[in-house]
Amino acid sequence: MSRRLTVDDFRVRATERANPQRNGDFGDHRLNPEAAKEFARFKWRDAAVLIPVIDRPEAPSVLLTQRAAHLRTHSGQIAFPGGRIDPEDRDAETAALRECEEETGIAAEHVEIVGRLPHYMAGSGFRIAPILSVVRPGFSLAPNPEEVEAVFEVPLAFLMDEANHARGSRIVGGHLRHYFEMPYGDWYIWGVTAGIIRAMYERLYS
Repeated sequence: MSRRLTVDDFRVRATERANPQRNGDFGDHRLNPEAAKEFARFKWRDAAVLIPVIDRPEAPSVLLTQRAAHLRTHSGQIAFPGGRIDPEDRDAETAALRECEEETGIAAEHVEIVGRLPHYMAGSGFRIAPILSVVRPGFSLAPNPEEVEAVFEVPLAFLMDEANHARGSRIVGGHLRHYFEMPYGDWYIWGVTAGIIRAMYERLYS
């Protein structure tokens, strides 16, 4: 992607194109059609993640975390702040804001919700609502060591460039699984997180 990306343009695209009712059938099964029957048997657990686009003056960036190594699911992997939607959460947006503050310390007062992508169906059994947001600089980071190993940023332009969307595969549970991967410096972004980034690209920038 040759043109310069801006937060204002992202906000407009999120508002106009992110409509979660326009189903894009996003999920791990897109690259693994043989998993469709397995997915049909799932009792899906609802979750939400916040996609925090930081309004940096030089260029917008996306905040990501590395999950703690001791966590039961997706341990050590790169992820967006997020987690299960609790019964007391009013909606997916509320859950995503709560999880972001719990994991990173970024308070909701710094976050502007600008849209929601269609659900992403993960092979781990989670039906994930990706919540698009713009984060105003000036926040303080306080990563929760029980959940987060590291917090870092990746330029939005890098993630929204299809040239950086590679495909990988590995054996998972005795089956060959295919996925998107987007290595950036020392960080290896893959799996569900890369799939959600790809869905964001397809819905907003392709």
